[in-house]
Amino acid sequence: MLLAAGRGERMRPMTDSRPKPLLQVRGQPLLRWLVDALARGGFTDLVINTAWLGEQIPDYFGAMPQAEGRPLSIHFSQEGLDFGAALETAGGIARVLPDLGEVFWALAADVYVPDFRFEPQAVARFAQSDKLAHLWLVPNPPHNPAGDFGLSEDGLALNQHASQTVPRFTFSTIALYRRELFCPPWSDIAAGNPQGIKAGLAPLLRRAMDNRRVSAELYTGAWADVGTPARLAQLNEMTAS
Repeated sequence: MLLAAGRGERMRPMTDSRPKPLLQVRGQPLLRWLVDALARGGFTDLVINTAWLGEQIPDYFGAMPQAEGRPLSIHFSQEGLDFGAALETAGGIARVLPDLGEVFWALAADVYVPDFRFEPQAVARFAQSDKLAHLWLVPNPPHNPAGDFGLSEDGLALNQHASQTVPRFTFSTIALYRRELFCPPWSDIAAGNPQGIKAGLAPLLRRAMDNRRVSAELYTGAWADVGTPARLAQLNEMTAS
């Protein structure tokens, strides 16, 4: 699942006329980099949620979408049309849970991570574990110096405060999830989210971390959260040089 429903307030005025995942890096939309990377790994059945200017994203892909020479099957969850606004991450995933497998990738459609490999082996390892989620963490960027989650020596993601001794890293937004995380007792939102409940992902993850049900690893390749016009401009300057 590619999460593409956000308003992109900090990217205004760029996002006044274009959804954030369609902003260009190195001549193609952020979303295209991720779809191509997923296709290279063999993952061509996709769910994309939309809200702000959401009609532009299906229009971009057209009637017969492809990536890396492979046909894509894309289901669009149109939260803006259905509910008038985005449902946040957990709410958006719950909305399309009937369309997702027992184990699935999910990531934000506005990160630039050109060298990340979406590997079937990673899915197989995760499916054989007892974990509810597996997160890829990255070294803390300047705009998030305290990080998000800890990482233990045995590969567990930790719900801890910055004052504790285990190092904290930033969540890249790339993760594998088991659908169980979005069902009771972890989540109270009904599958399909018919009421359009808005819900963040962090409370579910932190609860699962407290029960040792979230694993993680550190990714040190190129990664950028394209959160401001300045970051986008810097990224394009770096990649063009």
